[in-house]
Amino acid sequence: MQTASANSCERMGHSQQLSEFTHGTVIGCHLCNKSIHELSLLLNIPWSTGSGIITKWKQLGTTATRP
Repeated sequence: MQTASANSCERMGHSQQLSEFTHGTVIGCHLCNKSIHELSLLLNIPWSTGSGIITKWKQLGTTATRP
């Protein structure tokens, strides 16, 4: 059995960046009325990451990462 801390490390480290495809998939799930909890389970990302991507997309109209 895995601990919560081991599971969170496997899901996504602090230094990893998501691909543009994953960003697009998050937006697609959002447009298909998936909840943030559902899309975080589907894509294996933290809900806070999914929420941040959606918020940025709503405010700026893009999910592109800044250099």
